[in-house]
Amino acid sequence: MKKYRDKSPEQVIKMVTTEIIERGIKLGRKKQRTVFISKSSGGKGVDVNTLNPATEEGRKNLAAFLTPVKHHYTISGLGAPEEKNAINWRVLNVPFGRRLLLVMQVAISMVLKGSPFKNKFYRWMGAHIGKNTEIMLFAWLDHFRPELIFIGDNTLIGAFSRLTVHAYEGSGRFRYGLVEIGSNCTLGAGTGLGVIKIEDEVRTLPGTTLSPYLVKVKAGSVVGWNPPTVQQLQSRESENR
Repeated sequence: MKKYRDKSPEQVIKMVTTEIIERGIKLGRKKQRTVFISKSSGGKGVDVNTLNPATEEGRKNLAAFLTPVKHHYTISGLGAPEEKNAINWRVLNVPFGRRLLLVMQVAISMVLKGSPFKNKFYRWMGAHIGKNTEIMLFAWLDHFRPELIFIGDNTLIGAFSRLTVHAYEGSGRFRYGLVEIGSNCTLGAGTGLGVIKIEDEVRTLPGTTLSPYLVKVKAGSVVGWNPPTVQQLQSRESENR
């Protein structure tokens, strides 16, 4: 989407969080529920009504809440699915029209070969894709908030890899955050990752699952298997001398 284009990861997650808070306030009033947002994976969090950007006090509270900006946030208080006044987490996350469009776009993207056109297609969806990056067949970039995905230049995303920006935890609780992959990285086929920051020149072995084991991978690392082990390339080179 155009409004997320040329924005930094910090700017985008602020925008997304503000949008979710606004939808939480609206849906909470409609369903007579109180929605909470937390800066961590645990804890009850803050009532979204106190962060209402439509009021002066709410804007001040929201600015303070988003300073400093976090890599991920947790929404709770939506209720279990069978509760009559429960709020569907999908509805809170993204409006129906865009959800439907994104599902169709992702289905198409998965069968496209790694090409400049495929990169343009992902950028149209909202993802941030660098130059000369290749995303192979059947790689899945999360259709919930693809704007939270940032991939650098000259990076390869192997076939059947999964980049996930959200995690639903049941009973009306879900997390969302940034997936940041640096430049000159190679994600082996079948790599799975959630909210994470991967620095430059990182390589993952085929079938590796990074999240929830890791929240950050340092530049020049090689990561492999479940649970992953991390070894700095510099250390390997030193051992070979």
